[in-house]
Amino acid sequence: MFIFSPGNVFMKTLLKLLIALGILGGIGYASYRPVISYFEQRNKTQWRTQKVEQGEIVQAVNSTGKVEPIKRVSVGATVSGPIAELLVDFNSKVTKDQVLAKIDPKLYQSAVGRDLANLRTRRAEVARAEAMLQQATNDERRSGQLNKSQDGFISEAEIDQFRFARMMREAELLVAETNVEQSQAQLDNSEANLAYTQILAPCDGIIIDKKIDVGQTLAAQFQTPEMFVVAPEMDQRMHIYASVDEADIGWISRAMETGQLVRFTVDAYPDELFDQGKIVQVRLSSKEEQNVITYPVIVETPNIGMKLLPGMTANLSFQINRVANILKIPNPALRFYPNREKVHPDDRKILDGFEDQKEFADSPKMVSADEKADNSKSLSYRHVWVDDGKYLRAKKVKIGISDNRYTQLVEGELSADEELVIGEKLKK
Repeated sequence: MFIFSPGNVFMKTLLKLLIALGILGGIGYASYRPVISYFEQRNKTQWRTQKVEQGEIVQAVNSTGKVEPIKRVSVGATVSGPIAELLVDFNSKVTKDQVLAKIDPKLYQSAVGRDLANLRTRRAEVARAEAMLQQATNDERRSGQLNKSQDGFISEAEIDQFRFARMMREAELLVAETNVEQSQAQLDNSEANLAYTQILAPCDGIIIDKKIDVGQTLAAQFQTPEMFVVAPEMDQRMHIYASVDEADIGWISRAMETGQLVRFTVDAYPDELFDQGKIVQVRLSSKEEQNVITYPVIVETPNIGMKLLPGMTANLSFQINRVANILKIPNPALRFYPNREKVHPDDRKILDGFEDQKEFADSPKMVSADEKADNSKSLSYRHVWVDDGKYLRAKKVKIGISDNRYTQLVEGELSADEELVIGEKLKK
């Protein structure tokens, strides 16, 4: 017979509660690890990565420059006068000694006529002086013969008169001949001035500038006026005058020695790449602007189709070095600097060293040349970071040349397509 007791009800309720709590505890224990794992995975830092690639790298130095002819020949006028005729215009192709313009020759023609008449007069004076000298010579000779045949017939004074008369005529002839030379020189000068009234091309080329018109009067007494500018060989080759920073001029000099090509574009043909440029000169005349030192670099390039015109702006890329079939590290991976707590404990000492380097680099104190050279060499060794699950692990690499996207891997345990960390993904 069942006897109702409050104690029995309490015990049964307690037992059921304990059983329920045990079941719930088992369920909680069974789901603890997956839940923890879920939240860990959810809160885990997501990294942005980029792959190591295999290919080539072209190291380049970029600059801007101005397209100019290889030479500008200024054509001026030696004589003054109004322009009577103009035979060429802008863009005209000319050949050496071609007549470009004519100055009114009237004054110079009259000067030639005057000097020619004066020369003829001087030559007549020479003939007259020669005749008088011949007469004086004959008189002296006869007096000497007469004195020998009839001793004492002619006095010594008279003989001296004949001798000095001959000498005077010789001097007069010399003066007359000198006057002929002077007149000839004046005539040559007038003929040269007359020839200068025709303005001739000094070389083959193209007229790129014209500064005169018909009727304009030239005044060449004080300075030679510039009439034309001729650009020789402009249809064959051009020069580009670029300014390169002093930090890159060593690379440019090596590129010139090894015959590296220069590529460039111009705004007139933005979709066309000119790739036959050649460095012909690195000038020693430095220029300082806003505490920046630059050096002029001259690039020679073919001018196929006359596309390159004087004054164009060229955007140049000096090829310094080129390596092929190598592993390339993406540049963002070399610039990435992780937070300390997200790095494996074994690799945190690398960050400590990096902090020391940053403090040293930011220090304003001066360093010796040896220290600076050693620091530059040490920059070739860097660290990149890979995701190893919970932490990031460092890999030491030695780098070589670089372009704007990748850097050459010289030494290091990396493989093609390996993912390198370049930053954190933004959480949504």
